[in-house]
Amino acid sequence: MERNGGTLIEVRALTKAFGAQRAVDELSFTAPAGKVTGFLGPNGAGKTTTFRCLLGLAEPTSGDALIGGRPYGDLVSPRRHVGAVLESMGFHPARTGRDHLRVIARAAGLDAAGIDPLLEVVGLRTAVDRRVGAYSLGMRQRLGIAAAMLGDPQVLVLDEPANGLDPGGVSWIRRLLRLWADEGRTVVVSSHLLAEVAQVVDRVVIINEGMLVAETDIAALTADRVTVRVDRADLMQSALRAEGADFEMLAGGVISIEGRTTADIGGIAARAGVTVTELGQMSAGQTLEAMFLAVTGGDRR
Repeated sequence: MERNGGTLIEVRALTKAFGAQRAVDELSFTAPAGKVTGFLGPNGAGKTTTFRCLLGLAEPTSGDALIGGRPYGDLVSPRRHVGAVLESMGFHPARTGRDHLRVIARAAGLDAAGIDPLLEVVGLRTAVDRRVGAYSLGMRQRLGIAAAMLGDPQVLVLDEPANGLDPGGVSWIRRLLRLWADEGRTVVVSSHLLAEVAQVVDRVVIINEGMLVAETDIAALTADRVTVRVDRADLMQSALRAEGADFEMLAGGVISIEGRTTADIGGIAARAGVTVTELGQMSAGQTLEAMFLAVTGGDRR
């Protein structure tokens, strides 16, 4: 399995139907090594079903979901290749955090010697001997991440990894995702926290109603986009239309303009007689949210 430069995850014309309902519909995308790929879509878009097909937990109706060119079920010692965190993860409430990882390691034929260092990495060192039933949601999420890392996998598939984490924990998971990708691993993460996703992902795949609606590098989203806030948005919009500018209104009275520089927009505002209160390049989070809303019909989840 390639570690550097190869496409480790490939979904090809994947379809998963439940009766007459297609949860995933002819979906195709790739997730390359050394990158964090954001897998986004509204609730019910088919994200979790896609992950389940990728991880061998659901049988595709047609098409392929491949890791290193093979289905998950064909991998030898799959936990050495793939680590996953799914929202539906279950924990035995009577087991301690350490025992939970020992059970997984034993079942997967993995060395248990790395368990305590992993618990240190995920911030559970002081809770290793507490029963998981007493863990908070954020602590259970950290334990799930430790379980995903047990086999030192090349591929990480994470469904809402920041769920239940406090702001410090969200910052921690962001750094961890970046570290994994920088080590040459393939990281695919789903999340509804678009501003957070934009800070860490290298590329995004957006689906809606089981179908691909966007696949792009995050850097391409922020190219040549300027945002401006003025005292008279109505006059500014009229001036932009007169200039033939491609623009849209965002939340909070912010106007996003594509293909213009800040100097261009400042000049248009001056000629229109409006006062500029904010002017700058559009952030990745703003751009991602604008695109997400456009391609999914306005549903942030």
